[in-house]
Amino acid sequence: MAFSFSDLVEEAWLSARALKDYSENIFNPTVRLGVTGLSRAGKTVFITALVHGLSRGGRFPIFESMSTGRIAKARLAPQPDDAVPRFGYEGFLATLMEQRDWPSSTVDISELRLVIDYQRKNGAERTLTLDIVDYPGEWLLDLPLLNKSYEKWAAESLALSRQDPRRRVAVDWHAHLATLDPNGRENEQETLTAARLFTTYLRDCRNEQFAMSLLPPGRFLMPGNLAGSPALTFAPLDVPEGGTAPERSLWAMMVRRYEAYKDVVVRPFFRDHFARLDRQIVLADALSAFNAGPEALQDLEAALAGILDCFRVGRASMLSTMFRPRIDRILFAATKADHLHHSSHDRLEAILRKLVERAMQRAEFAGATVDVVALAAVRATREAQVQRGRDRLPSIVGTPIKGEMADGEIFDGETEVATFPGDLPTNLQGLFKGEDTFRGLAAGRHEDADFRFLRFRPPRLDNRDPDGPALPHIRLDRALQFLIGDQLQ
Repeated sequence: MAFSFSDLVEEAWLSARALKDYSENIFNPTVRLGVTGLSRAGKTVFITALVHGLSRGGRFPIFESMSTGRIAKARLAPQPDDAVPRFGYEGFLATLMEQRDWPSSTVDISELRLVIDYQRKNGAERTLTLDIVDYPGEWLLDLPLLNKSYEKWAAESLALSRQDPRRRVAVDWHAHLATLDPNGRENEQETLTAARLFTTYLRDCRNEQFAMSLLPPGRFLMPGNLAGSPALTFAPLDVPEGGTAPERSLWAMMVRRYEAYKDVVVRPFFRDHFARLDRQIVLADALSAFNAGPEALQDLEAALAGILDCFRVGRASMLSTMFRPRIDRILFAATKADHLHHSSHDRLEAILRKLVERAMQRAEFAGATVDVVALAAVRATREAQVQRGRDRLPSIVGTPIKGEMADGEIFDGETEVATFPGDLPTNLQGLFKGEDTFRGLAAGRHEDADFRFLRFRPPRLDNRDPDGPALPHIRLDRALQFLIGDQLQ
């Protein structure tokens, strides 16, 4: 692919920034860890639990440097970037431990700096700075737009919207689209209506019943301070790929605003944040996709592949670190493993591995190390055996969120219940095939679905003791060992 002059300027700027970062890190080793995932995957909970566990000395038997006592202390340091909001760790922790509620979802980028004092295996005292960068996974799915024309993006978006189950929620938008003449005069009100209906379609696709994941442009669902701006006021039109928009036409107006979106939103994110990452964890809420059905799983697979395609991956070297940083370790994590009995965790990992299989092969070929894990950054349940007739079923016990429903019972948010979550299937091919092998919530009533995973409140803990226990988890230590264990040797 040929580079334009602006591309060359951008690469030169990125190299200069990388060299500056490298010089600053010579005497202060720093790892920039990106944490992302699609909506409701648990990014905020993951970061809060990671920081809490490291600073409280949590039970991390697989995280070697902590289990052997080589980590002396982990402490928060002032926010390093004056232009980026600080991750609200203290407030999120209070929400989890005092209110027993889940923190609000990530809607913008934020950072947090954690300084780890440790002893190397040879006995030398060292310090590692861990800069944690939290950003919505939906923003990652915007990066491919940098290499797509408006016409190509519009054609892809329309093709997706004409497939089930998206077609069912695109009716109003499609009806308005049929009234538009792309070659007609530009019209602000028609554009506003198209953008509003297109955004509603994207939001409805993300609904629990459908749980679609591939929903660019990402800022349409989390506009922040750009809400209502022309850069977020456009929508696909039925126009030919490779065509040319007539001057001052509705088509030309959409093209101009699409390009503004890339300039105002996508390029700054890539340049200022994404291109500087060293390590990455991608969180995926596979259980929501199970609830929704095979189309949601296939859509999640496409979204995860698209996310991995965005990363600059490869084996890190001194030259790459100085001039072209690469992400050399990527961990895909299936969250909410505590909603299953541990006997299904291996199957959950196998399903996630299947979802990212092709993308992992490409990354590993480039020299990156990629792995998958089933985890719960905060464990909301415990396991038990429940008698049902003559059978003893492996079950989980927890407090369902107020309003959750099972077997006709609506839970009050205070009562602890035991539930048998079922076993995940072992036939991975059948899981992805279709309605006759997997129904999900898209089939209609909850009770008709193959799987229905309850949502639970965080566990009840005593936070009055500042030196009390860290939040319980499942395999958070394994994630830490993979992501930063080699930096603490």
